[in-house]
Amino acid sequence: MIGTLEACLPYHGRRPHSHMSTSDPASAGESQSLRGLLLLLATIAGVAVANIYFNQPLLDGFRQSFPAGAAWIGAVPAGTQLGYAAGMLLLAPLGDRYDRRRIILLQTGGLCVALLVAATAPSLGVLVGASLAIGVLATIAQQAVPFAAELAPPEARGHAVGTVMSGLLLGILLARTAAGFVGQYFGWRAVFGASIVALLVLAVVIVKKLPRSKPTSTLGYSKLLGSMWHLVLELPGLREASATGACLFAAFSLFWPVLTLLLAGEPFHLGPQAAGLFGIVGAAGALAAPMAGRSADKRGPRAVITMSIALMAIAFVIFALSGRSLIGLVIGVIVLDIGVQAAQISNQSRIYALRPEARSRVNTVFMVCYFIGGATGSAVGATAWHAFGWIGVCAAGMAFTALAGWIHYATRPRVGAGAQVSS
Repeated sequence: MIGTLEACLPYHGRRPHSHMSTSDPASAGESQSLRGLLLLLATIAGVAVANIYFNQPLLDGFRQSFPAGAAWIGAVPAGTQLGYAAGMLLLAPLGDRYDRRRIILLQTGGLCVALLVAATAPSLGVLVGASLAIGVLATIAQQAVPFAAELAPPEARGHAVGTVMSGLLLGILLARTAAGFVGQYFGWRAVFGASIVALLVLAVVIVKKLPRSKPTSTLGYSKLLGSMWHLVLELPGLREASATGACLFAAFSLFWPVLTLLLAGEPFHLGPQAAGLFGIVGAAGALAAPMAGRSADKRGPRAVITMSIALMAIAFVIFALSGRSLIGLVIGVIVLDIGVQAAQISNQSRIYALRPEARSRVNTVFMVCYFIGGATGSAVGATAWHAFGWIGVCAAGMAFTALAGWIHYATRPRVGAGAQVSS
């Protein structure tokens, strides 16, 4: 479907030129062109990744439609995140080998099919299976981020990554808001249908505007995948960033599905629409993303990551002390989202500098670990909620954050340490 669309529509985008490489400065006009491409990539990332998260405020709707226990309902968001990790491992490395524009279009077509299956799912099992496929194909977002790093000059790489990541995080957060509203008034199936329409519209824009990328590797598929293990062994900075990122995203991911359950019970009795509104509150983190990128460019990623870990720890203290207060939850969400966003941008900015010719593979290693952490957090959050309640969820979030802090501290650069570790 998308391939036919690409063949029929005229291509008006430009192939990347040398001024958009990581070595040559851009003129004023070229900077404007780059800015437009970054905004398009941010939109692609946001629309794609939204498909992973809009099921979270719909958990009550799933429970009403399918006779299953609350623990099994949690398999929907967990399955989507596991699918995303699998898609990162199997599909995202292809960006080093093939044109990223074509990959994005092909995955968009497959994602539309998976969403159609979810929208018409007759059972919870089918919905979980479709959610797994949605996660695999929504890795479109992870073609957009390294594409931005490729287009930007080195001194602005953090800002470029921050711009695209702001779109990605807005997609994550506003997906919950949009899904909450649509689910409240039209039912959860309409949410999946609306996403199909949005993706098809975006596909037309991609065909007309997005440039083709130049492959940086000639490795075959199996060797391309195998080379990622060598990158893990060779790059200590990649190992550290992946471990801290996984722990922080686990803490972030355990909170959001449980928030829906918290708001549905005493003393709030609020529906999915209210849970979705918290996505607007969390948009503060997305708005702070470009600033975090610039800060990483100027002060170094490690300093920003240290600040991010502290912010996330403070957020869970706020949640624990004021979990029955909407004002406390709002403040905690703002702090939590700023922390996780700043940490991810800083981690990605540093790993893209490790091996420029292998950005998709380096990004794959990082993001596979990241979303395995997210899936773990979703599962732990549901378990902690049913076993210990809200305070158990806060304790689990603090534990993941503390583990990230320990890893970050233990791998700090010593005197005489290589730049690769300290970058």
